[in-house]
Amino acid sequence: MSVKSDNMGNTDDMQSVTPAEFSIGLDVIVKEFDIEVFYSPSKVSEINIENNDINRPGLQFAGFYEYFDNTRIQIVGKMEISYLAHCDAEEKTKLYDNLIKTKPPAIILAREIKPDEELLKVAQKHCVPILGTQESTSVIASKIIAFLNLKLAPRITRHGAFVEVYGEGMLIIGGSGAGKSETAIELIKRGHRLIADDAVEIRKTSNITLVGSSPDNIRHFLELRGIGIINVRQLFGVGAVKLSEKINMVVELEAWDDKKQYDRMGIDTHFMSILGVKVPYLLVPVKPGRNLAVILETAAMNNRQKKMGVNAAQDLLSQLGLNSQGVETVTDWS
Repeated sequence: MSVKSDNMGNTDDMQSVTPAEFSIGLDVIVKEFDIEVFYSPSKVSEINIENNDINRPGLQFAGFYEYFDNTRIQIVGKMEISYLAHCDAEEKTKLYDNLIKTKPPAIILAREIKPDEELLKVAQKHCVPILGTQESTSVIASKIIAFLNLKLAPRITRHGAFVEVYGEGMLIIGGSGAGKSETAIELIKRGHRLIADDAVEIRKTSNITLVGSSPDNIRHFLELRGIGIINVRQLFGVGAVKLSEKINMVVELEAWDDKKQYDRMGIDTHFMSILGVKVPYLLVPVKPGRNLAVILETAAMNNRQKKMGVNAAQDLLSQLGLNSQGVETVTDWS
């Protein structure tokens, strides 16, 4: 299989934000997971979290600080507390001091553990928040990691419409006036769901996953030329909208060009690279008389079949005794 890379030529109608580092306030985590604040040197909303990982400081209490990342939230459970219970007050204070003087953003005590006098004293000395939760250590750790992976994910904003069609997140792009919103509204009338119109926020939540959503201030709104702005949720009901969805495929709409050769077999595999993640990509020519909603519904079902190992074009060529090996094309849109 050969691989070819190229760049998109039409960028006039695309707006993007360069991926950057993001942060959230500690208050967001406190509210999301109903965490108790035992001590905070300032308002928790003024303390920023920038690392999407956590750490259990068992090795640090044992004196090992090589490769220690002090930007991670520290979660202390019964194992660490049991170890510290064997230390006298002076030794415990020293171990706390060695950890807390590195200035981690917060220390969370799991399993309803209450902070002892030595911990609070050292935390106040170095101005590090001490929090608590009823959750077990592993549960709160996994929840916080999943939450931060979403909130701190690298992201860009792209111009287009984003809909869920038969469970497939379909990002519809194209030049101004290509019919993105009109196609989206037809799909909504056919029972599918709108996630975003005009501006689509794309977050890279893992090395293989992109999640699309709408900016808060334009969520559920859609623009139709000649009609104006409509609220899809109010017109079609809550079942016609969705907050977010994985991006499973990208469909680009362009005006039909009689001089251009369009893919008629589907042997070649086309991808679009967004934030380094490859997503299946289709170029659909538009001209009067083509039912785009039906075409995109078929594209969504066909994409699901391909993920399950069924490729109609390759099956046909195989039955005809022809070589079915295709070419993989990657278009960079990052």
